[in-house]
Amino acid sequence: MMRRLGVLGGTFDPVHFGHLDAAGAARSALTLTEILFVPSFDPPHRPVEPRATAFHRFAMAALATNGCPAYRLSDVELVRQGRSYTVDTLRSLHAEGWRPWQLFFIIGADAFEEIATWHEFPAVLDAAHFVVVARPGTTLDHALARTPDLQGRTRRAGDSIDDGGPTGVFLVEAETRDVSSTIIRQRLAARQPIDHLVPPAVARHIAAHHLYQLDNDLHGSDTNNDGA
Repeated sequence: MMRRLGVLGGTFDPVHFGHLDAAGAARSALTLTEILFVPSFDPPHRPVEPRATAFHRFAMAALATNGCPAYRLSDVELVRQGRSYTVDTLRSLHAEGWRPWQLFFIIGADAFEEIATWHEFPAVLDAAHFVVVARPGTTLDHALARTPDLQGRTRRAGDSIDDGGPTGVFLVEAETRDVSSTIIRQRLAARQPIDHLVPPAVARHIAAHHLYQLDNDLHGSDTNNDGA
């Protein structure tokens, strides 16, 4: 079988179990060889700047994925700086030799609702398969309702994948934990525990560096790149 690379982009401010659940669900459903986590530098659709620095967000993502050989980290968007557009990141992977049908961009159903507002939509959907993972509060059908023109390219996990064929939108029903980076930041600002929301190593890093303690942001988003 040809290698298949999952790509999970996000602000990761901080990374949490919801991100890891989505990665695991996509990997299992589509037999992905590995997952590339890509912290964004400047997510265009986020109303506020990331609360943690790029250094800390990258470090937390590294801690969260440490110990899993199938997970690796990329600093491509942090090095590139500027607005973090998914289409640019996917094209950088093309330049490394990956073909669109080998790439599987993982996105939550809540973020996919806004896909029509992404940079270079709909061309971005031709740069990789998109894997839409169910999220608490947003069904896959509801996410697709915002973009009815995409119904013809949607597929369910378990459908055959034509290596070398056109890219599609794969729908993955999965149980992902109901957690967001916004909720974590709010809990930290209120001095409430987050041990059940992030991996232990991430919680230790946040505590050691006193991250988010003065954060009163109630409206930040932690969705994927162009909605990240």
